Amino acid sequence: MVREPRSGDLDPRMEILRDYMLSKPHTSDDFPFGPQAMVFRVAGKIFGIMSWEENPVVISLKCDPERAVRLRESHSGITGAWHLNKTHWNGVTMDDSVSIDLVKELMDHSYELIVGSLPNKVREGLDWR
Repeated sequence: MVREPRSGDLDPRMEILRDYMLSKPHTSDDFPFGPQAMVFRVAGKIFGIMSWEENPVVISLKCDPERAVRLRESHSGITGAWHLNKTHWNGVTMDDSVSIDLVKELMDHSYELIVGSLPNKVREGLDWR
């Protein structure tokens, strides 16, 4: 059974992160994996998954593999993403080792990686920069 979160239980950064993700061109959110996992997509491709009920909030983001390793070594709140390819996806827990600014930068990076992997015809039609 899925527990409905009480407003006092939610990490207040969740709304900031959600709004930032949805501010990106051609981005949408949905819940294909159940109500606990908010999925962010561009042109139908996933670039972020947020465990929005967690406190602190946890978000999975695509990352360049070499950068992913460096981030995991320097931030205790960044690990391989749960249930995703840990070579290409980081799980980011909003603890004291991870700032909002860093997470926004990582969101940008994830979005750009996904858009960059789209077929040229699709990418050209997005006007994403």
